[in-house]
Amino acid sequence: MYTKKIYFSGGDFHELQAVFDHVPGVTAVRAGYINGEKPADFASVASGQVKAYMGVEVTYNPKKVDISKLLDMLFAVVNPYVPDGQGKARGTMYRAGVFYSSPEDEPQVQLHLNFIANRGKPPVVGTAGLTVNDPNSNPKLARKMCALAGPLQNFQEAEAAEQDYLTKHPQTETFIDFARLQAYVKF
Repeated sequence: MYTKKIYFSGGDFHELQAVFDHVPGVTAVRAGYINGEKPADFASVASGQVKAYMGVEVTYNPKKVDISKLLDMLFAVVNPYVPDGQGKARGTMYRAGVFYSSPEDEPQVQLHLNFIANRGKPPVVGTAGLTVNDPNSNPKLARKMCALAGPLQNFQEAEAAEQDYLTKHPQTETFIDFARLQAYVKF
């Protein structure tokens, strides 16, 4: 079976792993450290001693799920306009990001993020066809895209204790409402 890989960060990587574990067409999800400057572990990245993004490696079958569906899932649970994390997971290591290992994925990732970056309230158009009070023209009202996009430099799988964490610890409090997500997302 032909598979591809894409790497996502944003908030708690335990939650991201649980989100992508049940997506049809996804064959494997591993929690780990993305674009780390040296070998990492949970404590060194969480404390900021090692610069890396906490995220997931998503292996998927492109014949069953495409990259745009995976990006939609990511940005359904991760706010790309928040600079450093989601929920209680705060810091540069929790920043939202999309990292691709194949150059053929770059145009689609960039297009998707460009769409999200430029998404805003539609301007009011009067009966004469004139734009009135365009909310996108005021820089103070504009949202700033904080999600990163770029090529993968390296990925280091997280320790065994960090893999499938929410499955092993179902009472863990999460930022993502998984019941609501399952009701919202239809495959």
